Amino acid sequence: MNSRELMLALSLIAFAYAPLTLADNSGRLIQGAGTTMVTGGTGAPDFVPVITKFGIHWRNGQGRLECLALAPSAPAGDPGSGDFDKNVMYVTGTIESVEVHGKVAHLTGKATVTGLGAGSDRPFTATAERGGPGAQFVLTVSGLTFDEIVLDGQIKF
Repeated sequence: MNSRELMLALSLIAFAYAPLTLADNSGRLIQGAGTTMVTGGTGAPDFVPVITKFGIHWRNGQGRLECLALAPSAPAGDPGSGDFDKNVMYVTGTIESVEVHGKVAHLTGKATVTGLGAGSDRPFTATAERGGPGAQFVLTVSGLTFDEIVLDGQIKF
C-alpha cells in the first residue's frame, strides 16, 4: 500500500468514526448562567411574575444545575410588587446526562427541591438553547414545567 492509499484509508476510518465521537457528549463543555423570566408552564403561578437565577455546568461527563425562583411578596399593583424578594423554589442537582441537537442541549439528572415541588432525589430535565437574551430555558421537575426566556446571561456549548 502506498502512502496515498494509506492516507485515504485513514481518512475514511476517521470519517466513519466521527459521528460516534460527536454523539458522545462526555467531553463537551456546556455552561451558562443568568436571569430568566418564567413565561408559562405548569409551574408558573397565575398572574404572579417569577424570575429565576440559573446556572448550569457540564464537562467530562459530570455537571451541576442550580435554579433559584423568586417572586414578589407584595401583590400586583401594591408598593414593592416589582421586588422579586420571595424564594418560591430552589433546585440544586447533579446533571447525569446530556444530549446536544443543534443549538439545543437536553440535560437530565436528579435534584433536591425546596419550595414548590419540594423533595429530594427528584428527576429533572432541562432544555437549554444556546445564546444570550431571548434564548429559551425549560426546566421540568417535581411534575412542574417552567418555560423561561433568558433576560441576561449566556448559555454556551
